[in-house]
Amino acid sequence: MNENKYQQCTRCVMDNYDPGITFDKNGYCNYCTEYIEKTSKRVYLGKETDKKLTQLIEKIKESGKNKKYDCIIGISGGADSCYATYLLKKLGLRALAVHMDNGWDTEASVINIRYLVDKLGFDYESYVLDWEEFKDLQLALLKASVPELENPTDIATLGALHEIAEIFKVKYIISGGNFVTEGILPKSYQYNSKDIRYLKAILKQFGTKKLKKFPTFGWLKEMYFKFIKGIRIIYILNYIPYSKDEAIKILEQELGWKNHGGKHYESVYTRFVHSYLLPVKFNIDYRKATYSTLICAGTMTREEALKDLAIIPYDITNIEDNINYVCKKLCISLQEFNRIMKIPPKTYKDYPNNNKKLEFIYKVYRKLMYR
Repeated sequence: MNENKYQQCTRCVMDNYDPGITFDKNGYCNYCTEYIEKTSKRVYLGKETDKKLTQLIEKIKESGKNKKYDCIIGISGGADSCYATYLLKKLGLRALAVHMDNGWDTEASVINIRYLVDKLGFDYESYVLDWEEFKDLQLALLKASVPELENPTDIATLGALHEIAEIFKVKYIISGGNFVTEGILPKSYQYNSKDIRYLKAILKQFGTKKLKKFPTFGWLKEMYFKFIKGIRIIYILNYIPYSKDEAIKILEQELGWKNHGGKHYESVYTRFVHSYLLPVKFNIDYRKATYSTLICAGTMTREEALKDLAIIPYDITNIEDNINYVCKKLCISLQEFNRIMKIPPKTYKDYPNNNKKLEFIYKVYRKLMYR
């Protein structure tokens, strides 16, 4: 981006640091325009959505007859997944709470999960990744100098949830993902996590191990679980008038939940990646996408977002400690980390990938599903 031609959306806070952004004559960007025109129609719409939720819960309960559980709920310890779990209890569903443990959980997130499942009376499973494999994968992505540093976690989460759903013959996986807080996410922030070719190409070039235990989840597995096993992912928070602030109040007051202070900050690595590594190295500030979504959803003003964005995303008083902790856990020296930070940023286009193939597959899939 040419600094002399900086442009920011006049409705949300996305700007042309993102190469995929476009602006109309009013100065509105394509991201908030698309959210308002398309995504907003998929959030809570009153009685119409209430009816859909009632029908959905009946269908989930029917599928769970003669089984131990009606559904699987993925829980990270963050507000969205914890509130989704709380909601399932209110709706009378028998859920198995599953946490994908990648070795980076904060102490607070572990406590949140334990308090939550104990107080709600849900059974709990922890899917623990092989640390050496996962560490090698994370390091490979760091060395590849691409922003998809969280793709391994996203892949493993989906893989783990589907594996456990298959074991218990459960047809529904509940997710805390939602359009109110996650409706806007540019491709430049994070390329498709289901492109396993891209992931393996980076691992082959920069890694030292093969993925033997890691729960991969590409488009083939997704189609297998969806069409052969009949497993569906349900974003339950899209069926209610979801307010994150209200959800946090309820969780704190009724379940003793503790706030992590940021989106996805239940993970030490995610917090480090989002608050420091991405903005410093790639000039990617996830807050812009999150705040822009909240602005479009009507739960945050543009002025509030701009005020918060004026503050650097990481705590300057302890960033050195955080860097040292990450280096120690990944078994690299501070010198190696600094060398990695100086490598020019790259994108998925610099490595073998299946972008065109995946775009075609999901275009056809969407036409078949929503025709």
